[in-house]
Parts: sequence; C-alpha cells; structure tokens
Amino acid sequence: MAEFTTEQIRNLAVLGHTGSGKSSLLEALLFRAEAITLKGRVDKGTNHADFTAQEKSHRHSLEPSFLNLDYANHHINIIDTPGLPDFFGRALLPLPGVESVVLVIHAGVGIETITKRAFEAARRQGKAVLIVINHIDGNESALAALLAAIQAQFGQRCLPVNLPNVAGDAVVDCYLHCNPQAQTAFIGAECARDELVDTVLEEDEQLMELYLEQGESLTPEQLHAPLETALRLGNLVPVCFTSAEKEIGISSLLEILIKLMPNPLEANPPQFVKGFGDNAKAVTVNQNPNEHVLAHVFRVAVDPFFGRMGVFRLYQGTINVGMKLYIGHGRKPFKVAHLIKLQGEKHIDVAQAIPGDIYAIAKVEELEIGVVLHDSHDEDDFHMPENALPQPIFGLAVSPKRRGDEQKLSEVLNKLVAEDPSLHVTRGEAHGQTLLQGQGDLHLQIALEKAQTVFNVDMETEIPAVPYRETIMAEAKSRYRHKKQSGGSGQFGEVELMVEPLARGQGFEFVSKVVGGSVPSQYIPAVEKGVREAMLAGGLGGFPMQDIKVTVLDGKHHSVDSKEIAFVMAGKRAFMEAVTSAQPVILEPVVDMQICVEQGYVGEITGDISASRGMVCGTQAQTNGMVEVSVEAPLANVADYSTRLKSMTGGEGQFSMSFSRYDVVPDRVQATLMG
Repeated sequence: MAEFTTEQIRNLAVLGHTGSGKSSLLEALLFRAEAITLKGRVDKGTNHADFTAQEKSHRHSLEPSFLNLDYANHHINIIDTPGLPDFFGRALLPLPGVESVVLVIHAGVGIETITKRAFEAARRQGKAVLIVINHIDGNESALAALLAAIQAQFGQRCLPVNLPNVAGDAVVDCYLHCNPQAQTAFIGAECARDELVDTVLEEDEQLMELYLEQGESLTPEQLHAPLETALRLGNLVPVCFTSAEKEIGISSLLEILIKLMPNPLEANPPQFVKGFGDNAKAVTVNQNPNEHVLAHVFRVAVDPFFGRMGVFRLYQGTINVGMKLYIGHGRKPFKVAHLIKLQGEKHIDVAQAIPGDIYAIAKVEELEIGVVLHDSHDEDDFHMPENALPQPIFGLAVSPKRRGDEQKLSEVLNKLVAEDPSLHVTRGEAHGQTLLQGQGDLHLQIALEKAQTVFNVDMETEIPAVPYRETIMAEAKSRYRHKKQSGGSGQFGEVELMVEPLARGQGFEFVSKVVGGSVPSQYIPAVEKGVREAMLAGGLGGFPMQDIKVTVLDGKHHSVDSKEIAFVMAGKRAFMEAVTSAQPVILEPVVDMQICVEQGYVGEITGDISASRGMVCGTQAQTNGMVEVSVEAPLANVADYSTRLKSMTGGEGQFSMSFSRYDVVPDRVQATLMG
C-alpha cells in the first residue's frame, strides 16, 4: 500500500434504502480507481461488498463491509451498509468511525424510509452528508422534481454540485470546474454555482465582503475552509448525480469525495470523554501521530475459525505491529500481532497504523463494540458516547434443539449480540424463556440462520409467552391448619391471614400483627415464604400474583410438632383460600406504541389497532410528511406488530413500543386464559 498522511484520508459510510444502488455504485468507484479489475454484480452474487454466504444467498447486504481505494493521491475508506429496514441498526454501526455519510437515492423511486432515518442519524452524529442520486439513466424526467423533494424534506441547503447534461449521458460540474455555457437538463450550471457560493460564503464574513464589494471571482481553493465549515455544521448538503450501471458521473463523484468532503482534521472532532457520570470531562484529541494512542472499536465480527476481529478508527498516535495496547480500563495489555486493512473478504497486513485511518485487529477475544484502545494507563477511563441504535420491536423465545446445547446456545447468542448490538438477549419472566429480540422477523431470521450455518447451533423458536399477572379486587380472610402425624415427630402449624388489594404497580406487602406469641416470631418468615410461593404459582391461570398486601392476624403452634415447613404449608394454603374469596382477576400488560406512517396509511393503522383491543390516543403530523400515531394496546394483541405493520405499509412504517401498565383483562379473555 502507498503511504498517506491523515489529510489525504477520507472515511465514508454509504447508506440508503435497499435497491437504491449502493453496492453497484461502490463497484463502479472501485473499478474507476483500479482497485478491482472486474465489476461485480449484486444479482449474480459477485459484488465485492456482499461476500458472506448469507449475503450471496439472499442477494442483499446484511452486514457492514469495508472497502478502500487509492485515487489521485488520496486514500478513501468506504463502508457499505445494509439497506433493509430490519438491519438499520447494523447500518448505523460504522457512523462513529467516519467523517461523512454518502446517502444514495434511487432516481426512479425517490425518498424512502431508510433515506429519512439515515439522514437524521448522520446529522445527529455531526457527520457531513453527501446525497447521490443514482440510476439517473431512464429517469431523466423525474430528476428536477426529486431534487425539489429532497430540498423540501432535508432543507433548501441541499444543493447540486453537478447536474445531468441535456442528453443524460454525462454530468456537468457546477462548482469545481464550472462552465457557465454548459447545457444542463435543468437549473443551469452557473445558477447552481452561484447558489453554492452564496451558501458557502455565509460561513466567512470577510470572504463575503470581498466577493460583494470587489466582485472578485473566488476559486474553490479560496472557498474550501468555509465550505468545510458549512458541511460540518450541516449548512450545506451537496447533491450529485450518477448512473453506476453506465458509469455516468463516477469520476466526478470521486473528485467530489476528495476535494469537497472533509478529511479527518476538518470534520467535527471526536467526542472522547474521560471519566463517568458527574466526573466526566470532554477530552481534546489532536490526531497527532506522536501522541499517546487513542483508537475506538466500532465494529466486531466473530468467526469460528479466526476468532474475534475488531474494526477500529485510529484517532491519535501511531500503532506498530508488535506494540502492546490496553482495552478500556483493563490492566492487562495485548500484543498487536497483525494490523489489517479490510478489502471486502480480503485481509491485507500492514506494518503501521496512522491517525485518521481504519484498521482491524483479529484474535483478541476481549474486543467489544465501543471500547477504546490505548497505550497508557493515563487513558484508562477514556470512552466515546454510545452509538444510539434502534430499540428492539420484535422477539422470539429460543431454545436449543439438541439436549445439552444450553451452554452452547448461550455462547452463540452472546456472539450474535457482540456483532450486532441492535439484537438483545433477555430472560423472560414468563415461563423462564430466553428471548432474542430485534428489529423485525427478517432480522431474527438472519441471526438464527447464522447461528445454524456458522456456529452450528440449531434453535427452536416460538412467540414469547405474554407475561400475564394475577391480583385481587377485594379483601378476604382465611384460616388454615396444617397437621401431619406419621409416627414420631409430626408437623403442626396454623395461620390466619387477611389479603387486601394494593394499587396497581405496588407489588407485594407482608405484615405480621400476631400478638401473644400464638405464632412464634421465628415462624413468621416461614409463613411469608409460603405466601410468596403461592403468589408465584398463581391462583386462576397459573400466572404470578402482584399488588397484594398480606397480613398475618393469628395462628397456633405446638411446642413439639411445630416446624418451619408446617408454617410454610399453612401460609401457602391460607393465602390460596383467601384469594379465592377476594375476587381474583388476571392482569395483562398494556404497551404504549408510537407508529410512524405516511398519511395514506393512518386509516388502516387505526382500524387495525381498534380490532386489537387498542386505543388511539392521538396523532401528530411530522415535518417529514409522516404522521405519528400514539396508541395503547394489550401486548398479547400486538406482539407480532412488526410483521403486521410491514404487511399494511409495504415495509415503510416504523414503530416503537414500551411497557405502560398492567390492566384487568376483559371477562372473555380471562375465561380463555383460565382454560
């Protein structure tokens, strides 16, 4: 590999809805830069970004993949990301490691769900955004309207830096080499350049005065510093046009990436923090190759043969093969045996890592997403803000198909989550199930498929059991005597209890009002143990009980036969008998949902929610043309909502779900649950 300085490096994450042409665009860029000798194709499974067996089988990008090219004395790291909505969490993983996001839009389709979510995420993390309108061939008549829609959606500062020519077989530069006489399909090159220059000059008052007062023509070199400021602050979003299939605009795009998009020293500085909580303080990182090493791991891949590999961005210092590094606040260093540059499925060894570049280290089991690598204990408490990933909205209960694979299943689930933190593994309270949660059914399907094909673990799956609860609606008393005599020492314990309902969410309260020693104090904990066991077993449908106060009023004991086990049994039976007379009911979890869909789907959504025993609490129009519907619904009726929403909206809707409260189920549902 050629040697480059930090200023010559560009780091880009390519995001966009599935089908927008991200992978084919990367093939065209790699081919034009002579990084590959033959362009691959997505439909044939030969493109360089989608190299795993799963991606070849499904014909979709399923994981971030890392490519790089050298062009015009610059080194460009390009990270391809999945475009399917279920994998949006994976698409966000590389953002902490780049300065810029290239947002690809299909000219014939327009702005889609992932387009909007990706733009918002990029700006939220302070990344410069470049919009690429791809597939312009055959869609010439839609381009002007699409540019207007982009400006309406993302702001009027989305300005073209090139435009299609009249014939539609090339693009006309509107900034770096603008020719005012060049014929464009719409707007005009000079008009586009003037608008760009005016926007850039707003970042530099002195240059603006020079431009206005003296009428001097400013070169792109003179405008470079304010342009980078505008990109960093989001006050300018360049837009360019390409056709990856016909290689239209590819050379222009490469030049834009090199000359317009920020290098590591021009972008918003990395947000390193030292310490935690109230003691946390921001840290300035100068990206000097001679300072202490600071690197941030933003991607982890686990391979059964090669072990764990971490992809990291080096922000400060220099890493050489053979040196020792620490992971986070770990006290034991590891030795850097290999430094790797990733080119699709190829691993290319390098001897040294410099600030601003992206590398990988393999066979270090302690690597996790988010950890900081460093070479001095002075940086033990350094960390970066956690990457905000979407919360899981769909879950399955999983168990091993083969007996004895429980430990192996746990290990594999941990590996899946290490690679993809938008997957969650939890232990469900209901029936003690292990729950795998993600962004949708396809997200979990791919994870389970990988568990089987890569890690050799087969799983049984089922819809998770709904965590129903039971409670009581009235007060009741009961007295129970446990007496057992079978020769020798017997068992005796008698307890009188009162049960009362508590307010929803207060849990359990146990009180003893025994006087006179009718139940010795050493046996009161045994009574409570029996009550708790009975509450766990439930009375109506076998669901755990909650929101109940239990008071021990009286009882009897025997000087010889009373034992702890006797009072456990007496407490359990007295409680169950009291509950039977206290109007027991079954509770169900109710969830809050925020459903975001286009206006045309609102009627269908509200109708479906009503049919699911849910209630629409309100609607609110969003600035992006979507409508957010606030809903309350029983979890049992919306546990599969991810799949239903996709069916109703063609995959375009989004929603989030959070627990709200427990509520009494209707009589007809209670009868069903009681069997």
